[in-house]
Amino acid sequence: MSSHGATTAVGYETLIWGMPTEAGYGRQNVRAALRQSGDYQAAIPAEVENLEVSLPSRILADAEEASQEIARFDAELGDEIAPFASVLLRSESAASSKIENLTASARAIAEAETLGHSRRRNASVIVANTEAMQAAVALADRIDGTAILAMHAALMNASNPDIAGRWRTEQVWIGGGDFGPRGADFIAPQHSRVPGAIDDLIRFAGRDDIPVLPQIAIAHAQFETIHPFPDGNGRTGRALIQAMLRNKRLTRQVTVPVSAGLLTDTDSYFQALTAYREGDPSPIVERLSAASILAVDNGRHLVSDLRTIRQFWASKITARRDSAVHRIADLLIKRPVINAKLVTRELNIPMSNVYRYLDPLIKAGIIVEFTDQSRNRAWRAPEVLAALDAFAERAGRRS
Repeated sequence: MSSHGATTAVGYETLIWGMPTEAGYGRQNVRAALRQSGDYQAAIPAEVENLEVSLPSRILADAEEASQEIARFDAELGDEIAPFASVLLRSESAASSKIENLTASARAIAEAETLGHSRRRNASVIVANTEAMQAAVALADRIDGTAILAMHAALMNASNPDIAGRWRTEQVWIGGGDFGPRGADFIAPQHSRVPGAIDDLIRFAGRDDIPVLPQIAIAHAQFETIHPFPDGNGRTGRALIQAMLRNKRLTRQVTVPVSAGLLTDTDSYFQALTAYREGDPSPIVERLSAASILAVDNGRHLVSDLRTIRQFWASKITARRDSAVHRIADLLIKRPVINAKLVTRELNIPMSNVYRYLDPLIKAGIIVEFTDQSRNRAWRAPEVLAALDAFAERAGRRS
C-alpha cells in the first residue's frame, strides 16, 4: 500500500507490459499492440483502515444535512413502503447503469424483467444491475469481500459469467487504448494487490468513528481506485453505497436513488474520483452529499406521481374494494409490466382466475395488452412507465 492513514493519494510502481504474443493479440492489431510494449506506472492504493478523515467544516455540514434528508425520506414512506421500495431500487439501478452509458426506456427494462428477455441488450443488463442492488441490500448486515463478490456475481452472471463474482487476474485501466495500459487516464493496481486492498477497505468501512456519509463516499472512491473487477466496477461500487447506507442505518427500508443525483453532473463525479486518488477526498464527499439531496428530491417527486396515479386508478376501478383487481393495481405500481405467471407468483391468484381480474383494468384504460416475443399475452401500465421515464429524464438533467 502507498500510505498508512495520512492520505488517500495513490502511489505508483513500474511494471512491464509484454509483447503482443504474450498479451494474446493477433496479427491484425500487432502494430498498435507493439507500441504498448514496455514500462507503465500502475497505482498502489493508499491504506485507509486508519485514515485520518479531516474535512472542511462546510463539507461536513453539507454531509450532515444530506444524511438527515436521507433518513427523513426513509421515514416518510412509513406503512406505504412496500410498492415504493421496489420502484426506487429499480430506479437507482437504471440510473447507476446510465452513468456507464447503458440506457433503456422504462418499458424495455420492465419487459426484460418480467418476460425474461428483451430485444434491447441494455435492458437486460440494467435488470442484472437491479439484482446486484437487491444483493447489496440483502447483504448489508455483513459488508465484506464475500458480499462484494456476491453483488458482482448478481450483476455479471448473465452477461459475463466467466468474470462474475471473481477478483480480477489481469491489469485493467480507464481510458486510453484497448491494447495496453500505456497512455491510459488511470491504471488500476496490479491484480495481486486487489485482495489485500479490499481487506483494508472493509476494515475502513467497519469503523464507527467517522461521519457516515463521508465514510461511505471515501469507501466508494477507494473501491473505484482498487477497481477489483475486469468489468462492472462502477455499478458494483454504487451498489456498495446502498449496502453501506443500510448497514450504517441511514436507510432502514428504502433505496435512495443516489445514482440519479450523480447523473446530474457526471463530469464532477469522475473529477471527484480523480481528486480522491490525488489525495483530496473532499470533492467526492461533496458530490455524494449533493447527489443525495437531489436523489431525495427526485425520489419524492416519483413517489408523489405514483401516489397520484394509484388514487386516479381507484376512482376508475368499479370492482369491490376487497377484489383482487385492486391488489393487481397495487402490483402494477412496482411492476408496470405483468403477465399471468407474475400475477400468480406475486399475489397467489390461481392462473385460471387472473384474466377475469385483469379485464376491469383493461376496460378502465389502466393496462394495455401486448404480445411478447413468444406470443404470450402480457400487459403494461403506461402511466407508471411514463412516471419512471420522467424520473430518469429529471435525473439526467444537469442541475
